[in-house]
Amino acid sequence: MLKKNLNKLLLPLVIGGLFAGNAMAAGPTAVNLKSAGSFTILSQTGITDVYRSAIVGDVGTSPITGAALLLNCNEVTGAIYTVDTAGPAPCAINSASYLELAVGDMGFAYDDAAGRVSVDFNELGAGEIGGLTMVPGLYKWSSDLNISKNVTLSGGPNDVWIMQVAGNLNQANAMNVTLAGGALAKNIFWQVAGSVTLGTNSHFEGIVLSKTMIAVNTGTSINGRLLAQTAVTLQQNAITQPAE
Repeated sequence: MLKKNLNKLLLPLVIGGLFAGNAMAAGPTAVNLKSAGSFTILSQTGITDVYRSAIVGDVGTSPITGAALLLNCNEVTGAIYTVDTAGPAPCAINSASYLELAVGDMGFAYDDAAGRVSVDFNELGAGEIGGLTMVPGLYKWSSDLNISKNVTLSGGPNDVWIMQVAGNLNQANAMNVTLAGGALAKNIFWQVAGSVTLGTNSHFEGIVLSKTMIAVNTGTSINGRLLAQTAVTLQQNAITQPAE
């Protein structure tokens, strides 16, 4: 009798523990960056910089020459990869094949994010998300996306956000993208067909997959990755790869 009663007491605890250990993620499946996910900044046509920026993580440019990567060695805590010996001396690593793979994976990741079809939120805020708190999901906008006020992404550490932007992404000066509820920058994907402009002294979270240029204005900080199919421009920025 004692054993039977003990089993009755333990069974709910075991079941509860199983569910707690296997909490389901909300939102779409994360985009697989593959080798592009080892870069904090990856650009196909160059990286300009107004000294001094602070980049934590690897940086690379391809197929353009390393002469178009204008960061100094002391601005990067990580490796700097170029396709030739023209990169920043003495720290640049010549690895054309590795960069070719990463750029290819960046393109695949962009296409993956752009090709998702099970949209949860269509044209939210008519393209203005400033002031909103956004739950996990697949978001789609057919034109520009603007952040004119602070915006919060609220969810758990396994939840995923994908933002499909057909136009440009514009963040106003001194405005912040912040996370709540344990949400992680590694699970936030901004797929932008146009250009990306992050305003002066703002803060941004997530992985940017841009078809064109990513312009980061003076004093802006980023927790995430900048993966651009054209150029990345920096001005005294702090950019840190997201925690895994």
